[in-house]
Amino acid sequence: MTNGKKIALITGGSRGLGRNMALHLARHGIDSVLTYHSNKVSAEETVAEIETLGQRAVAIKLDTGDISTFADFHSDLRAALKETWRRDGFDILINNAGTGVHKSFADTTEDEFDHLMNVHVKGVFFLTQELLPMLPDGGRILNISTGLARFTMPGYAAYATMKGAVETLTRYLAKELGPRSIAVNTLAPGAIETDFGGGAVRDVPELNNMIAGMTAMGRAGMPDDIGGAVAAILTGDTAWMTGQRIEVSGGQSL
Repeated sequence: MTNGKKIALITGGSRGLGRNMALHLARHGIDSVLTYHSNKVSAEETVAEIETLGQRAVAIKLDTGDISTFADFHSDLRAALKETWRRDGFDILINNAGTGVHKSFADTTEDEFDHLMNVHVKGVFFLTQELLPMLPDGGRILNISTGLARFTMPGYAAYATMKGAVETLTRYLAKELGPRSIAVNTLAPGAIETDFGGGAVRDVPELNNMIAGMTAMGRAGMPDDIGGAVAAILTGDTAWMTGQRIEVSGGQSL
């Protein structure tokens, strides 16, 4: 049974693009469960900001790169849903949490590769599997990828490889969950001005100008570009759209 209020679970929702997604969804009347890795203060600030918009939110600690913690997270999530919403499930899963490595293919270490794999592929695969019983028929899953899975820039071979796997997984999930009317799609941001990867797109003028020059709309992306797109996909009449890759890059590297 639901109380009519939709709830989104956003991994890595305490900061960056995940935070922006949560705020845009709040403006459309959707509550959020946010996960955070270590920055509890940032998570609590995001919860408070969502509450100022008239929606409810909770933050729960989760290391998406450690699948041994997923069963405990499931229990924590179930308890939070019961306490805050009197529900035993949620409606939308956004697999957003991530980290990046900017290194050439030749210099990428096995440890760096394994860490990216654990967070971006293994974590997404098994967290979705763990939480699937809590998603109702007609729910939504949105996996976050990257424009770098389509176009290429030196230094992102390992990161983009992981996101390519996520895009393939999205299509398989869409196929297998279709009988439950669960729509599963990928959103692929272009270069966005956040603190991801040390904030280079935002803070290094030469890089920002280079990206602007290769983008049809003439600028790097802003967090609101992604949060707005996520809200449009998840609150619009798009339930019949599934298995798709939606790139939000301003036309980068067309």
